[in-house]
This record gives sequence, structure tokens and C-alpha cells, in this order.
Amino acid sequence: MITRTGTMTHAIRSGVLGYWHSLRKKPLRLNLALQGGGSHGAFTWGVLDALLADSRLEFEGLSGSSAGALNAVLLADGWMKNGRDGARQSLQNFWTTLATQLPPGLMVQGEGEAISLSTLSKALLNLTAYFSPGQLNPLAINPLRDLLNAQIDFARLGRDCPFKLFIAATQANSGKLRVFREHEISCDVLMASTCLPRLHTPVQIDGQPYWDGGYSANPPIFPLLYGCKCSDILLVLLSPLERADCGNSAEAIQERIAEITFSSHLMREMSLFNQALAHARGGLAHSGRLERRLKNARFHMVDSSGLSSLQGTETKLLAYAPFLQMLMQQGRERATQWLAGDSQYLGKSTSIDLLKCFG
Repeated sequence: MITRTGTMTHAIRSGVLGYWHSLRKKPLRLNLALQGGGSHGAFTWGVLDALLADSRLEFEGLSGSSAGALNAVLLADGWMKNGRDGARQSLQNFWTTLATQLPPGLMVQGEGEAISLSTLSKALLNLTAYFSPGQLNPLAINPLRDLLNAQIDFARLGRDCPFKLFIAATQANSGKLRVFREHEISCDVLMASTCLPRLHTPVQIDGQPYWDGGYSANPPIFPLLYGCKCSDILLVLLSPLERADCGNSAEAIQERIAEITFSSHLMREMSLFNQALAHARGGLAHSGRLERRLKNARFHMVDSSGLSSLQGTETKLLAYAPFLQMLMQQGRERATQWLAGDSQYLGKSTSIDLLKCFG
């Protein structure tokens, strides 16, 4: 009798220990909200590379606008083909190939964090204030389209996408946000999400013209909250939440206006979430599905604060290999720091001060 009891006690203890051991090894699930920013999206490439290298992490939903949309779809396509290693390779292939599309000698001056567009590039860019994209580029030549079609299997992605995708584009006639899901994603959708109206003609989808998704959501947050089971959302931001000095020169003012334009929707959406979260958590015990989702929502962030390499608006057009590689390494370093620190809050609590960050 004593032996049997001892055996049962040992079995129970082993079972409990095994259960807790399995919990500790349980993957950490999160959703990714990827901000757009042209060539600055190489910073996000570095962030994603570090996240993908951590086998503890799993993803459910990915949302993005502009370069964030590209990174989200590239990650999903690569994962579909060869797991997390395929996702890392897919991102690397895209960004390294993108860097070969334009002659660097004509577009670059300076080096390191002081790098910028050349005088010739700035002069050409200034023409967009006086001529339409149809006048400057009547054949609508865009190397990005060929690059995406060569790398991404859109047909298979629509059938076998391993994640929930939420890709933003702005309906040009109404200014409304449209969020495309994984079964709707095509090369046209990505071209629409990245379409800057001063540089490219609108992309036609279902008979409607679309511009860059950053004008209406950068990135969209609400689909991750309402459309995913996972409650942890990691914001990967390229624009600074705050500047110490917005500058007084005409150029600095224009750059700050552009930054605010592409960040205002995120600031407003997160501010509303913050208010809704406070209301839901102070509400009645018996609440609906939305209130429960709000109560359980947990936000985290990897941002680019303090990096001078991402301070200039003009460098968003700088597809130059050394610059992109520098941003990638900076993104990887920031993500590595996050993994060593705030990732401990996944599944537990929000790791950022929402009121301080977003008001």
C-alpha cells in the first residue's frame, strides 16, 4: 500500500512538473504591426530578422502599410515556402536586390549616418512639385513591380498563407482606408499600398484608384485586435513619436509636416484604444466580446527613437545598399534589446506606457 501510494505520488508530481515544463516551453505568440517608411523599412527587416531567429516566437497576424506591407507579405511568403529560415531569406533577397535597382553614384552623397540624396536626386525630386507622375513617367515604369512578381508566389499565398494578413491602402477618391486580407493580396495591392501620389499614378483595384496606405493607417491596428485571438501586439515604428526640435528651416518644416501626416492616424488610433481600454477595464464584470478583447489587449513596441539615420524624410527614397544594410543592423540591435528585456511581458501585460507614448 505504501509502495503504491508512493508510486502514485511520484507519478502525480512528475505529471505536474511535466505540465509546468511544457508551459515554460510554450511558444510566445504575438501579432506584428509594421509601420511604413520607404527605404527606412530596412530597419524593420532587421527587427524581423531578429524575431525570426528566436524560435520561441510565433506569429498570428501581421498588419502593414507601404514598406510595412511589403515586409509583412515577404515574411509570410518566405515562411510558407521554408518556415522561419525561408522568411529570413525572403526579406534578405528583397532588400539586397532592391539596392541594385538604381545607380548609387547619381543619387547618393555622404556616408554612414550622414548619407543623403545627391544634389541631382533632389533636383529631380523637386520636379514632382510641377509635373504629374504621368508626365514624368508616362510608361509607368516601376522596378518594384517586377521585383515583387519575381519573388512572391501570390496565387499560392492566397491559398496557403500561414498568417492573417492585413494590408492597408488608401482609396484616393474618398480617402477611406481599405484593408486587404491574405486571399485578396496581389502585386497590385502591394503597389497600391506603396503608391506615393507625387511619384506614381494611382493603382487601380476593382475600378477604384488607390494610394499609399500610410495616408489612412500607418499601420492599421484595429484588425489585429478584432481579427486575431492573440492579445499581444508588437508595434514596429519607423517615425519618431516625438522630436526634441522640429526645426525652423523651410526644409525641416516640410519634413516634419510629412512625418506628422504619416503618423497622425496611428497616434489617433492608439489614443482611442488607450481610452477604450481604460473604459473597458473599469466596466461591468459581464461584458461583451469587444470589451473582453480590449481588457486582454497587450501592447509592446520596438521603435527607432534616437537614430539619426531615420530622421530625414528624403532618405526614405534612398535604396542604397550600405544605407539599407546599416538600417538592417540597427533594427536587429533594437529587436535584440527588446527580446532581452520587454519580451518577458508577452502573455502577461503591456510593456509600454500608452498614455505617455500616444496620449
